[in-house]
Amino acid sequence: MLLKTSKMPAIRDSHVVKIAVQFELEIAQLIEFDQRQPLTAIIQNLCPYWVIQDPENYALSFTDNCFYVTEKNRHEVKNGSVLRMAYSPSKLASDILEKLQTGKVDEMMKVLKKLPGLSQDITFALEFIKEQGLDLIVSTIEEPKFGENILSFALSAFVKLMYHGTVSWDVLQPSFILRNIAFISNSNNKEIIQSALTILENVVQNSSNYALVERDVTLEMLLKLLQDSPSSSAVNTIALINALFIKADDAKRKVIAATFSSKQYRSVINSVITAGTGTGTITEIAHQLYVLQTLILGLLEQPMKTPIDAQDQEAQEKIKELRRIAFEADGIDPIPDVMARRQHGGSYSTHYKKLGFKCDINPAQDFMEVPPGVLALDCMVYFARNYTQNYTKVVHENSCRADEHECPFGRTSIELVKVLCDILRIGDSSLEQGQDFHPMFFTHDHPFEEFFCICIVVLNRTWKDMRATTEDFVKVFSVVREQITRSITGRPASLEDFKTKINTFTYNTITTLRQQERTSREECESTASAIVSLKEKITPEIMSLIKEQRLGYLVVGTRFSKYSGGKRERDKYWYARLSPNHKVIHYGDCDEKTVPTLEELNNKLPVIDIRQMLVGKECPHMKEMRAKKSTFPLGFSLVAESSDQQTLDFVAPDEATFNYWTDGINALLDQPMLSKQKDDDFETLLSMEIKLRLLDTEGVDISKDPPPIPPEPENYDFCFDS
Repeated sequence: MLLKTSKMPAIRDSHVVKIAVQFELEIAQLIEFDQRQPLTAIIQNLCPYWVIQDPENYALSFTDNCFYVTEKNRHEVKNGSVLRMAYSPSKLASDILEKLQTGKVDEMMKVLKKLPGLSQDITFALEFIKEQGLDLIVSTIEEPKFGENILSFALSAFVKLMYHGTVSWDVLQPSFILRNIAFISNSNNKEIIQSALTILENVVQNSSNYALVERDVTLEMLLKLLQDSPSSSAVNTIALINALFIKADDAKRKVIAATFSSKQYRSVINSVITAGTGTGTITEIAHQLYVLQTLILGLLEQPMKTPIDAQDQEAQEKIKELRRIAFEADGIDPIPDVMARRQHGGSYSTHYKKLGFKCDINPAQDFMEVPPGVLALDCMVYFARNYTQNYTKVVHENSCRADEHECPFGRTSIELVKVLCDILRIGDSSLEQGQDFHPMFFTHDHPFEEFFCICIVVLNRTWKDMRATTEDFVKVFSVVREQITRSITGRPASLEDFKTKINTFTYNTITTLRQQERTSREECESTASAIVSLKEKITPEIMSLIKEQRLGYLVVGTRFSKYSGGKRERDKYWYARLSPNHKVIHYGDCDEKTVPTLEELNNKLPVIDIRQMLVGKECPHMKEMRAKKSTFPLGFSLVAESSDQQTLDFVAPDEATFNYWTDGINALLDQPMLSKQKDDDFETLLSMEIKLRLLDTEGVDISKDPPPIPPEPENYDFCFDS
């Protein structure tokens, strides 16, 4: 007998999508767009519906961005897409060029308004450039007779055409570059200035004629731009400054950095930050300021990676200055005796030991490690010169401490500079999308050194709060790093704000925050479906482990005090223990010190004969104790399976013993363990087991919900390699 087969659903062709195509104000066509069919054929099939006679002059474009549909991007056409029939790139480019060549201002304005938007599409841009359209735009920009409206659209179109990278910036003539330099110094039109700044930035970065920009564009000119329009052209201005900085040699870079560290420039940068925040352009400005910050701080890379030469006289003088300021400024000299100094070889090794150097004979050896190299010594000398009181206080406080608790100024300063360089990524190139700039570094002429001076004081305070020794060096710096990173997260506006912020993050505060975050993370993870499933899986194992521990406790046994008439009998004890096979409870009299063996315990109660366990008020011997106003609540009784229902009565010496025995008896009777101790043990063991199993996922966020199941494939025709 043949089985009746059901009708199979039609298999949908994955290469065909259903879309709509619009043309001007006509009624749209609903068509099936076959990805395997050439676009020219699709266009030819569409044209008769709207009676279009020249299909070769038309193309399809997306309606959302007006970009042309090409053979490369046609895969972006999906079910439900709406396309538009428009003039082809070649037709549109020739029409625009024809109107530009007439020289009539009205017609030029009409097409130039559309040109920047059209030029964003690389398909149109390539066609326009191929027809010499870029040359025509350049000549329009260089022509002095055109007004600002024409120039602003022409410059914008030029920037969009060059954005695609199909034309080298080296093709630009010096006259064009000088024309754009004139725009940023003489024009008042913000669109013209922004486009000119963008062009000059790209010339500096990508053209061999960048020397023209370096020569004629001064920092004073750019400062004036920032002052006059901090919110409109700030991004482009700072981008040009960054480009000049990158191209400059070391000497010029130091000049640029020094210029922007001056008070006049710092105030302008702060006004830019404020204006950017108010206008919502902070994202773009933040990136350019981040790049500028990276470049300025990058000047510290050379001293950071330069070890001190032991024979460097300047370095030796700086080290001596550290000693002199610390010990001779107030007439303090730990080695006042001339003869004693001679015994030390004249090296003041005791001074340098008190300063916390590893090599107290020749401290220059401490600065051989790179990073931080020479930079560490420069920061230490800056601290000693500019904050002499704080410097001497730090040194003398540590000199008076016990040796094991002193905070070695030299060693910790060197390590701190290394940490600061790591946090600020000094020496690393800027990230393409980076925005991690800090306004406080634009508020002082020596921002890094000031940053160090604040942090070294905090480090010493943290060392004292932790009562640390040199063995705790790594732990202290773990806390200090966190204090710094937490303090700069909110981008303090000034170094004084940073100082106020970091002073709130004491060692106790950091410890509390760590605990709160750890608890919060564990609570969040504990509700995740994956963790809940894992807990359900390992719960039986944990309960089995607790049961095993309880029974093991009963096997070892416990000494109990004897009670009579509700009172404890002095120096009288009895002992109870479970047999190793968990079948019999042995009990009998004992003394205060001896632990009897099973054979010495003459009385037995088979586990199988235990009918039930009574706890607390239900126990018969607890009634006598209540009558005598006794204060022993830790009683339990085992009721034997006999006609007179005899009981074996216990009074536990403490709560832990009570919990262990009652849990153990319940385990023997296959009853649930009910003590609070069992709950605590379960939570502890479960938490520990979960943490051990999740060690490999440290630092990975565990979602509360499982990831969504992906949709089924269109077909199951999978290909397997044999």
